Amino acid sequence: MSFGQGRVNPAFMSSAPNLRPASRADLPALYAVCLQTGDGGGDATGQFSDPAWLGHRFVGPYVVLEPAWSWTLEDAGGPCGYLLGTPDSLRFARRFEEQWMPEIAPELEVRLQQNSCGVTSLELEQRNWFADRQWVFPEPLTEYPAHLHIDLLPRARGLGHGRAMVNQQLESFAAAGVPGVHLGMHPDNLRALKFYQALGFTELTRMHGVLYLAQRLT
Repeated sequence: MSFGQGRVNPAFMSSAPNLRPASRADLPALYAVCLQTGDGGGDATGQFSDPAWLGHRFVGPYVVLEPAWSWTLEDAGGPCGYLLGTPDSLRFARRFEEQWMPEIAPELEVRLQQNSCGVTSLELEQRNWFADRQWVFPEPLTEYPAHLHIDLLPRARGLGHGRAMVNQQLESFAAAGVPGVHLGMHPDNLRALKFYQALGFTELTRMHGVLYLAQRLT
């Protein structure tokens, strides 16, 4: 089984959970993972009246538009994590507008027309983003054009799988000639920050309450 345009480490594949390509059939389960890790790594279920907001932004478009770079982590209990990304962030943003938005537009229009009074700040942030979709990428994007994100349920953490998944994605980006990769995270998520720093990411910039980390690829 290929990983992006690289190869999966056999040592990783010999351990459980199992890593496999993500598909549309996984979307309900992966949306649930996204929601259950959507509050700085913690469960955001109680903060969304509509559970699909986060998934429509952070999961669905990657699985549909970038299947070669989308992976599901699955154990005996079902999908317990994912790794998603793109080698070209600007191209991804264009395809999001041209291909993903028309697919979800009818459903999204209904959601945006619903009264936003009383919703949490997390849900309001997603509503506002979808209303105007102002893409923000860190500079110099030409040096770090790829981006990725990974989310694991608590039962899949601390087993080394996240590290193996990200390392394989980085190797795949490098093999495809990508010069660098970035990611955005909540600056207060110290567990995630420590995880990424151990993988070689360093701080690039902070914008609009988001900490951007980056890594050059050889």
